[in-house]
Amino acid sequence: MRPPVSRRALPLFAFLAALLLALSPLQASAWPVDLVMPLEPGKERFHKLSVVDFVEVEDPSLATAEVLEGSNELLLTGLKPGRTLLLLYAEGKFAVWRLVVGTPPEPLPAQEPLVAAARKACPGLKVANGAERGLTAEVKDARCREALRSLLKTDAYLARELELTFELPLLQEQLTALTPVLKGLGLTVSYRGAGLVLEGTSTPEGHRKALWELFRQSVGRVPLEDRVTVQRPAPRDAGTPAE
Repeated sequence: MRPPVSRRALPLFAFLAALLLALSPLQASAWPVDLVMPLEPGKERFHKLSVVDFVEVEDPSLATAEVLEGSNELLLTGLKPGRTLLLLYAEGKFAVWRLVVGTPPEPLPAQEPLVAAARKACPGLKVANGAERGLTAEVKDARCREALRSLLKTDAYLARELELTFELPLLQEQLTALTPVLKGLGLTVSYRGAGLVLEGTSTPEGHRKALWELFRQSVGRVPLEDRVTVQRPAPRDAGTPAE
């Protein structure tokens, strides 16, 4: 029998180090988010990135994100009160931030029932508060994984505050859930050891959808090797009429 696989939830995105501290360049994003970013409706916020390929806001009616050409400066603009997610991608790695526009953070008491449910579903789960805030758990079955997913969708923890150890069958179940969705995008996903390999050919839109699915369907962190070939439409000559 092979030993459990430890997936220590270190943040990724080395190029966001100024914002996210010391980030691991080998991790793929999954619940929870890497950062919670407060915004105000009608106001802009800038962040300098050393490198970035693209960004995408889940609900652009709440906020927008734009990489300013030639500067790698990220411009975030709050539009109306609400909560949404921001996908950031560069050099085969991605992260997800939560954008909170004009709404207060989730109160801790609202998270307590989810913490209690996770403790019940994951025997031995450890929670630390204060300056050393963090969560440690052994994920041995689907009940534990889903209890953690519910908790980690809240603002209770950031990615860098987790240390999860998964039993191999749980990783395979997670892979099984991802396979049909990614297949519909022309992509395949497989485990190589404890790492996840994403392969195939897709459009930019399909590639982004695949990254969103990897985030939404997974818990914790896993090394990702992104081998996707992204097919971009050939630029049309300015003098060529549209068909």
